[in-house]
Amino acid sequence: MTDATSASTTGGSAGGATGPGRAANAARTAVVWDALEGLLTRLGAGADPLHIVDVGGGTGGAAVPLAELGHRVTVVEPSPDSLAAMERRAAEQGVTVRGVQGETGDLASLFPAGSADLVLLHNVLEYVDVPTSALRDVAGLIRPGGAVSVLAANTVAGALHRALSGHIPEAARLLSDPEGRWGDKDPMPRRFTRHQLLEVVAEAGLTAESVRGVRVFADLLPGHAWEGDAHAGQHLVELEKAAAEHPELVGIATQLHVVAQRP
Repeated sequence: MTDATSASTTGGSAGGATGPGRAANAARTAVVWDALEGLLTRLGAGADPLHIVDVGGGTGGAAVPLAELGHRVTVVEPSPDSLAAMERRAAEQGVTVRGVQGETGDLASLFPAGSADLVLLHNVLEYVDVPTSALRDVAGLIRPGGAVSVLAANTVAGALHRALSGHIPEAARLLSDPEGRWGDKDPMPRRFTRHQLLEVVAEAGLTAESVRGVRVFADLLPGHAWEGDAHAGQHLVELEKAAAEHPELVGIATQLHVVAQRP
């Protein structure tokens, strides 16, 4: 997983930003953290900490803040370098996050079935060979009533961004390509429409609770939008939160965020 959700739940707001880059990053992560905070509250109705598994968790951008909230967090990540960086990050924050080298296909051998309250699968489905199989592997790890947070690249936004950068034929190809790619040199192996992502979730035996749009405006604004407004970052956070569930705007968000439950 890339660190697209790396802002802390307590320190990631744009109000504390020192520059446009940090403010924009806060806006890009605010929607996901809003959803996760609500999910943690619902799943953690008891007194015990939740067991959270971050599959493809990279350097711990999401895992470490979750551990800071008191939860038991494990990162499953194929890269040993990323796991080492995650452990350093956790140590710097004074928390413990377990790191395990592996991929989605290894989950059944790494954890007892139904042992996780929440699984994060952020920026992973774009890269696996068979998304439905990967999500089925994740579903087997979740306890009944538990949930998975899925974050994936949006095909429609990909076409919009290519068109706005002047690559019109590539934008058209992206929309017609089953994998949501604009060509052989596209660095993204796969993108999803909202319908495709919900289809993958359903085929994995999970029930989608919500679909949010992440980074609706943050990736479209020009640099000068930040000039002369000390509160622009906070305004953008508020705008992203408002746009996240707007039925017409979800479709153009850079990423789609699905929260799904195991029945």
